[in-house]
Amino acid sequence: MPTQTTPRRPFEFRLDERLGTPLYRQLYERIRGAILAGQLSPGTRLPSTRALAAELGVSRSTAVLAYEQLLSEGYLASRVGQGTEVSRQIPSALFDERSRSARRSPGDRQDAPPARTAKRIRELAAVPSPDALEGQPGGRPFLAGQPALDLFPYDLWARLVARKAREALPLHAYYQSPAGYGPLREAIAAHIAISRGVRCTPAQIIITSGTQGALDLAARVLLEPGDAVWLENPGYFGALGALSLAGARLVPVPVDTEGLDVEAGIERCPDARLVAATPSHHFPTGVTMSLRRRLALLEWAERRAAWILEDDYDSEYRFSGRPLEALQALDRTGRVIYIGSFSKMLLPSLRLGYLVAPPELVEPLLATRRSIDVHPPILEQLALADFIQEGHFVRHLRRMRQHYERRRNCLLRELDEHLSDLLAVYTPDVGMQLVGWLPPGVDDHRATGLAAGAGITVVPVSAFSLEPLPRGGLIFGFAGIAEDDIRRGVTTLAGALERL
Repeated sequence: MPTQTTPRRPFEFRLDERLGTPLYRQLYERIRGAILAGQLSPGTRLPSTRALAAELGVSRSTAVLAYEQLLSEGYLASRVGQGTEVSRQIPSALFDERSRSARRSPGDRQDAPPARTAKRIRELAAVPSPDALEGQPGGRPFLAGQPALDLFPYDLWARLVARKAREALPLHAYYQSPAGYGPLREAIAAHIAISRGVRCTPAQIIITSGTQGALDLAARVLLEPGDAVWLENPGYFGALGALSLAGARLVPVPVDTEGLDVEAGIERCPDARLVAATPSHHFPTGVTMSLRRRLALLEWAERRAAWILEDDYDSEYRFSGRPLEALQALDRTGRVIYIGSFSKMLLPSLRLGYLVAPPELVEPLLATRRSIDVHPPILEQLALADFIQEGHFVRHLRRMRQHYERRRNCLLRELDEHLSDLLAVYTPDVGMQLVGWLPPGVDDHRATGLAAGAGITVVPVSAFSLEPLPRGGLIFGFAGIAEDDIRRGVTTLAGALERL
């Protein structure tokens, strides 16, 4: 086949230095696209790199880099004394597929098989996951689960991170223990022994990616697909998701003013393998599990050799008296896996939490951890260890309790003034949110829709339920909202809910 002559002006385009893509890459993509589209047929002679660079107004090195990439991938061929041409060896299938793709509309995928995923992943789509809980700075009131990000000591934290990056990070640049940074585990063990009554050694603590990472790790180790699990109803959707991914059979257990109804759980499924609970401050209703129920739950777990995942997500924010001791403090037979997080205490984006495992579970958990993500990022662990050991953490908690109590009281006053005829408000002694219960028969999803239309974010309690509840309710986060915004928000909400 004779060599074709070079077209008079083969490249009717200009490269743009303002784009993020390097100029040589832009040129490479243009030539490659022209070849695959049939605009440059096999055997077509291309201009020299010097001539092409002059025509496009770029350096010769740009043209050289583009040609070298095309030559290495087989789109171009070059022989001494004969210049560079479009390769004659490009498989025709490339052109055929390009032609079919051009004729096919972007949405036409009938000839392609659907993506095949695991059955438990497909079922995960049905897990309640209120998107309204995923906030951002300046989010709408009354976003639940958000700490007072405007009051976080950012400058102090930045100094600690910078100091550790400069002084300590080079010493910890290699892979670390899957259990996490040793001094951080020591600091956590000392803190929760005093504040929550948790009995453990640092060797029992594993640093995780927040509460969610702890739930996922424990579920992987403790559950076989099909194992029955008690889940509070309503309950935390993150636990529901982690347990679903492990293939668990979820058994909703009612929650009343005493917390998880252990007798109802035994009646529904006496041989459950595990229970996920928030005994110190139930999410989302805010009730505290009674001592009678706690002892009953521990007695059942011991008798059935079942496990209890205790999610203690924000119970250190107690406004009256000392925080109640954790369920783990009452456990004498090692059936409780205690889970804590710094997402609510500090920053949601920090993504650091921990679990306290009974000694017999430590090695299985660490072996599993090595196969998931080895360990969390180390720099934040280094900074957090200093933040706790130098007393900043305790001072921050003390300061936040004062602010949160004022904000809670402000919200209670406003709800009583503007919405007392519609909402029966549960007053929490702990935490960052409260629930206003609607009259029986009033749809809480409709109420949240009306609120959203007015720019107010409240989450329906029923979004966290696997089965119908006696009545609906609205969750009000107050920790991350200034008092002026609380007043304006309640007034706006009262106007929006008049249609109920």
